[in-house]
Amino acid sequence: MSDQGGVGADPDAVDPLALPEYAPGAAAVLTDAERWPTLDDAGATRLARWRDHPDAPQWTHATGDRLTAAQVERVRHPLPTEGWLDDHLAAVRRTLRHRGMPADYPTTRRVDLVADLGAHVPLDADLGRMLHGTSSGSTGAALLIPDDIEEVARGFHLLVALARAAGATVTPDGDRLAVANLVFQRQAFTYVSVISSFAQRAMARINLHVSAWTDAEARRRFLADADPQILSGHPTSLAELVDSGLDRVLHPSVVFSGAMALSAPLRARLESAFGCPVIDVYGLHETRPIAARADDGPFRVLDRRVHVEVLDPRDDVPVPDGEVGEITVTAGENPLLPLVRYRTGDYGRLVRLADGTVGIADLEGRENTRFRAGDGSLIACVDLTQHLQAHGAEGWSVVQGDDLVVHATVAGADAEAVEAALAALLGVPITVTAVPRVVDLGEGKPRRYRSSVDDPGRTLAG
Repeated sequence: MSDQGGVGADPDAVDPLALPEYAPGAAAVLTDAERWPTLDDAGATRLARWRDHPDAPQWTHATGDRLTAAQVERVRHPLPTEGWLDDHLAAVRRTLRHRGMPADYPTTRRVDLVADLGAHVPLDADLGRMLHGTSSGSTGAALLIPDDIEEVARGFHLLVALARAAGATVTPDGDRLAVANLVFQRQAFTYVSVISSFAQRAMARINLHVSAWTDAEARRRFLADADPQILSGHPTSLAELVDSGLDRVLHPSVVFSGAMALSAPLRARLESAFGCPVIDVYGLHETRPIAARADDGPFRVLDRRVHVEVLDPRDDVPVPDGEVGEITVTAGENPLLPLVRYRTGDYGRLVRLADGTVGIADLEGRENTRFRAGDGSLIACVDLTQHLQAHGAEGWSVVQGDDLVVHATVAGADAEAVEAALAALLGVPITVTAVPRVVDLGEGKPRRYRSSVDDPGRTLAG
């Protein structure tokens, strides 16, 4: 279930770029007692403090972990991995997708989930434990994903374990936020929650974009007061902290980057600014975290219910050892979406690390690209994604040249509406070409964004 709440927007303000799903308070359905069944007085006080902080941004949603006391204890520990694959494949066989499939398990792609998500959910799944979240994916086709409440809650403790492995300690620390999940986009889902399994400390999903705050000083004061122990975000949002001087009021124990490629220069800049480990996590919403690295070497495949293959993009055959192919994942952490041989659309090589574990080298993941607006500001590609999807695009390629003109090719979209939205967002000349199918954008994984006015190699490192 999705659960929204928050402060309403100015009723007199007309925003031509407003998207309905980001309207504050649009669909609140649960009480706090239902969101946090074990919430005590101290936890409720922390929740109220950050919800009602005088400098807080506009919270658009309200969501909780919904964990019972027994579940609170369970999620503090990772799922056992011994023999997990046999049990996982048995669960896969209880889905409509695989019930009659060959025993060698053909690969699954995102398009299969988009076409019939329900066919990938076990027939005996406990839907009472379901949350849902959205994922834009590598081609932009939006997808609602059934998330399991225990699996989601266990994700925080994975971060704590990764921090510990990198030499950082994260334990409850007064009223500090345990974690701030940072985004930087014009419109975003934002909320305050309580982590029931971490001594009921608060966490928040925070939009750093200026549109979410009364002014820049309010943003600075709020973050300084909250001083999150863990900072988590994508390169765009993490770079904004340093670009805006917010690193001077923050003292994280660890920083996590994900969703887009983190460049070596930006990693070095973040490490210097915060004086703590910076961990790059590779994963998809569908698969959950797959691998991580605390340096610029190969990603280490995590010791959890995940199995990685590298396949030839033309068939289901593994490439020779050490060669580049499509990363394909069997993922067993989420019981509501047991995936087998799921093609990620990303490319890399499997390598054996010095300690004998498996790593992913030369990973080609999603781009981190910004576009130059007519007023000189830089607009993150995620802002374009929102509006492309809102007007029906299933895939796209958007290119900006030195002259600032943006050329977009979109599949399955209302081209006139896309042109109007991008023109309003960027304030530069826009041309839009419509193609009937995603495959018409090109073979392989389409490069969704390119901008010659913001070198992708810099990844916002400046």
